[in-house]
This record gives sequence, C-alpha cells and structure tokens, in this order.
Amino acid sequence: MRYLIAIDDSGHVGRAAEALYVSQPALSYALRNLEAELGVQLFDRHARGVAATEAGREVIREARAAVMAADRVTAAADRYRRGMAGLLRVGFEATGAGLLTTRSRAEFARRYPGVRVEPKRFDWGQEAAALRDGSVDVAFVWLPNDLTGLRSEVVHTEPRVVAVPAGHRLAGRAGISVLEVGDEPLMWTQRAPREWVDWWAVNPRPDGSSPHWGPTNDNVEEMLEQVAAGTAVCFAPESMASYYARPDLAWVLLTDVAPLQVALAWPEGAGNALVRGFAAVVRELAK
Repeated sequence: MRYLIAIDDSGHVGRAAEALYVSQPALSYALRNLEAELGVQLFDRHARGVAATEAGREVIREARAAVMAADRVTAAADRYRRGMAGLLRVGFEATGAGLLTTRSRAEFARRYPGVRVEPKRFDWGQEAAALRDGSVDVAFVWLPNDLTGLRSEVVHTEPRVVAVPAGHRLAGRAGISVLEVGDEPLMWTQRAPREWVDWWAVNPRPDGSSPHWGPTNDNVEEMLEQVAAGTAVCFAPESMASYYARPDLAWVLLTDVAPLQVALAWPEGAGNALVRGFAAVVRELAK
C-alpha cells in the first residue's frame, strides 16, 4: 500500500523507487504482483510515467486510509513504549510529601498529557505494602518503613509538630520539647508496625521515659477528631497543620525530635517508563 501511494504521488515508477530506496525493477515487480492478486489494473503506463486507473484511484484512496490507520496504531503503541500514555497510580499518606506531592503530579500531567495520573491514599505506613502488592506503581512513603524489594530515594524532609485542642496549655507556643508533652495521652494506631508507631511517638523519650498511650485510631480524620475533643494529643508532620487546618486545633512545633523523611519508592526492577518519568519530575522539583 505504501508502494502504491508513492507511485501515485510521483506519477512515475522510477521516481517512486528512488523515494522508497528500492530498485525500479523490484518496485515494478511488486506492482505487477499486486495487480495480479487484486485482479485489476491499477495504473496505465505511458511515455511520461503512470496514471491511476479508475479502479486504481479507488484502491489508492482506501490504501491511504489504511496506511494512516496503521500509523495511528504504531503511534499509540509507541506512546506507551515511551511512557507518553497509560495510567500511573501514585500512592501517598495523609499530606504525602507536602506541596511536592501535588506539584509533582501536576507537572507530570503537563509533560505527559496522554497519561492519567490516579492518586491513591493510604493510612499509617501502608504505602510500601501497596507497592509490593501492585496496588500502586510509585508512592511517597513516610519513613521509617519496610522498603524491602523497593527502590527509593529521600525527596522531602519536614519538622514534626504536636496537635492539641484549641485552648490547651501548649497552644500558642512557638515550639516545645517533646518532654513538655509530659503525660498527655498520645494518639496511636494498631494498624501500623510497632517500629513505625514508636518512631512517631518518640518512644523512648530523650529522658528514657515512655509515652502515655491514649486512644487508637484507624485514619487521620479519626485521630484529629479525638484531639479536637480533648481526648488526646497527636504528633504529625508540619504540613498537616495547613492540610488539615481546623479552628478547634492548635499545632506546635516539636523542637527536639528528628524530622519526617519522605521517600519516593517503586518496585525494584520496574521497567515502567511512566515510573521513571515521574521519578525524574519529583527529583527535579525536589531540588
């Protein structure tokens, strides 16, 4: 079909052969075979070259449509091969990596308009498990976490804060030591690994003491509702103060605890071009 189109465009078998980088005898032979296969004459031969017959014009019209369709098929496959189309599922927890989370998704969508980016939210350290079971392709993972079988790189760091009810004795302070939380009941969860729970609770405390364990919760919303009601306090990343702002809560900086580190992670050996593209965007914006 491409041979037919080239011959019709040039009106000459010799010139068409040059454009196709094939020999003229080979092109003439291919044309005769096609005419024999279809049972119709496609071109009239004359001294100046060739001209499509009535049958030839209709066949060539269909050939052009078929070649265009074939090119679209190849282009669609190529977009997927080069990571320009498809679906990318991005996991995150609560505030993820702060503004970097949303900025990365937005910039990736701008660069890859044919890709649908689907955010997937998880609670209490479940992002890494979601990567291993295939629920997401890439994720912003709060550390510490079990990154076995995953590639990762730290892309974001932020201080930790304590959330207290509005009007609490600590509300309004610019910053406090974790020891000043004292015997305040501390929210925690049974849905996360103990290592993860202890790190967030700062257990043990710098003086060797243990937290006063308060109520448990299954997600951020439940946690903050209990804090606002005065049942307990909670530790969280600084970004949560703006992402989950509410008038019945106050957020105070913890000045003497390690900051939260957030890693971008994806399965080891993943050859997904979309994941590589997203990682490149995150890496660039994280600078």
